[in-house]
Amino acid sequence: MKKFKFLLLLVLATSLTNCNDDNELNGKVQHRGALMNLMSGNLEATASLDSLQTLPHLYALGALENLKGEVQIFDSNSYVSKAGAANSVAIEADYDHNASLLVYAQVAEWTEPILLDEFTVNSQLEKQIKTAAFANGIDVEKPFPFLIKGKPSLLSWHVINWKDGDMVHSHKKHKESGSHGTFENEEVEIIGFYSEKHKAIFTHHTTFLHMHFKTEMEHPIAGHVDELKGKELNLYLPSI
Repeated sequence: MKKFKFLLLLVLATSLTNCNDDNELNGKVQHRGALMNLMSGNLEATASLDSLQTLPHLYALGALENLKGEVQIFDSNSYVSKAGAANSVAIEADYDHNASLLVYAQVAEWTEPILLDEFTVNSQLEKQIKTAAFANGIDVEKPFPFLIKGKPSLLSWHVINWKDGDMVHSHKKHKESGSHGTFENEEVEIIGFYSEKHKAIFTHHTTFLHMHFKTEMEHPIAGHVDELKGKELNLYLPSI
């Protein structure tokens, strides 16, 4: 009888562990640091990327400590970007970095592509993402990740390179401090996070979205999405 009880407890414990693993791989969003802290001048590291390196199916975005670059991780592949000379961007594929802001989730499986209608402002995109998430059984009261793939009609971007000692922060100065630019009709993959409850934490105070991207250009770019317009782009959500 004691042996039977032990085996039963072992099975239950294993089941609970597997359930927790499944939850982690199902798009649960976690974050370190907060935008409000960055805007007040606290640029210290809150997370080390190498502590997440072994996590499967990891998707993440954020800013490096001291705002010296951007973090993009797609399916556990790192695309850390730093501003270079003449508006260039250098991409590093390792995890040997610390971040002052990091938002991440593990997603083992995504939905089939969901075709987006044309949008020219964030509010139009937000509405489509929320509607699609609700239709796919996602709890829209909680933050969730998403992917967008295709060729946007316009994407404005930046890779931050904050000046040491500058304590006066603004969104405009963040966008212009390092490399930045705009391109049209280039193939991109975007990792984003949607939340209606994390303004000034990991979304800016004017939007429910925070998005970063990588390109498939001959000389790839990866960084923060400042503006996005498009039609016939494909949206992907965590498969529930």
